[in-house]
Amino acid sequence: MTYPPESKAPTRKVGPVTVLSRQTYSKDVTHIFESDVVAAILHHMNDDHTDDNLLIARAFATASDLAITNAVMTDLDGDGGVWQITRAGVAEELRVPWPGGPIDERPAVRREIVALYDAACEKLGIEPRPH
Repeated sequence: MTYPPESKAPTRKVGPVTVLSRQTYSKDVTHIFESDVVAAILHHMNDDHTDDNLLIARAFATASDLAITNAVMTDLDGDGGVWQITRAGVAEELRVPWPGGPIDERPAVRREIVALYDAACEKLGIEPRPH
């Protein structure tokens, strides 16, 4: 479940990004990972895989004439990952479901993010790097 920017849903900061409170939608998703798990994954994705974030965003965001210039992973749960993407200086939220379906274990997050990366490469006609 996503909320528009004008939502009154509780928020938290992840680096320079404001993220909706996970408790806001916890009853609507398959599984909510512990906050420390999510924080570690977001740190890893946003520090070590910035290019992958951008690739996933470009592959799975709605089509537009405006190029996506930035993508930051802001959350994840058992149903998918969430990125804040930027086009022409305007931020928007992108939620992408896990390719293999809902998950409920931390090791599955890596598997699903790798699957998203591979699917993004295929969709964009880019040779994926080895994992």
